[in-house]
Amino acid sequence: MLNKASIAVVSRTFSNTPELVTELKKHFSNVKFNVDQKLSKDELIDFIGSAEAALVALEVMDSYVIESCTNLKIIAKYGVGLDNIDIGTCKARGISIGWTGGTNRLAVAEMTLGFMLSLSRNLFTTSYQLKRGIWNKDGGFQLSNRIIGIIGVGNVGKEVIRLLKPFNCRILVNDIINQKDYYMAESVEEVSKEEIFAKADIITLHVPLTGLTKNIVNSISLGLMRPDACIINTARGGLIDHTALKIALKSKKIAGAAIDVYDEEPPMDTTLLSFDNLIGTPHIGGNSKEAVLAMGRSAIEHLKVCFSV
Repeated sequence: MLNKASIAVVSRTFSNTPELVTELKKHFSNVKFNVDQKLSKDELIDFIGSAEAALVALEVMDSYVIESCTNLKIIAKYGVGLDNIDIGTCKARGISIGWTGGTNRLAVAEMTLGFMLSLSRNLFTTSYQLKRGIWNKDGGFQLSNRIIGIIGVGNVGKEVIRLLKPFNCRILVNDIINQKDYYMAESVEEVSKEEIFAKADIITLHVPLTGLTKNIVNSISLGLMRPDACIINTARGGLIDHTALKIALKSKKIAGAAIDVYDEEPPMDTTLLSFDNLIGTPHIGGNSKEAVLAMGRSAIEHLKVCFSV
């Protein structure tokens, strides 16, 4: 017997993944899917309507949206970050948040490692130049034995540390959580963020977007970096002040950057995207086939628990 709870699947990625659609329909009969429309705030409210559950990815579920969707019992998260959901309003309204951390950690960590190799060996820039008829033989430097700075040592940060083991890098880490036993076991060095910016060959960000982390990379922190250093962001767009990043890239204050996330998505800043020393990808870090299925199945499980399926 299929459960009749009404579910609004807002996430377009979930809605366009046949395996996930089929699995959800095995358990619930009253489901609607958002296949191709990026919804404004009011359109999001209209789409969710009187549904008892909303399955969302990066859609902003702020107090206005949540208060307007009066029948919600659960917000199931397709993905890992919760910065787009007003947790306080959910608690006040008695709305559950169906979320499991780390479901896409390997996918994001692998992409981060790919960015490190691309930046260090100059793979993207020379490929881009070759397509324009420029024969640039600058092969960059080897990733092995370099100094890597990791800001944020949660699920993804730990996975990056694991993947870096064969490269024999010196790894500098910073996190607000005390993890001294883990750091000792993994032979990584806990230092200040300032020391990471000043010393690392490559810096990678793996923190949530909060009031403490917004624009954690800015003109001051970029000013601490060496001119041969690079920065990577596969976490959240708001972690980097993109105006300061453009200045640093244009002036060659830093050697390069790789970003998968943006303040506005899709990004409209064509100037930022035009730099040869920037690798820009369309927020695909967590979108490996395996991660897509893992995140979707996690959301389904939370719906099943909520409605006792």
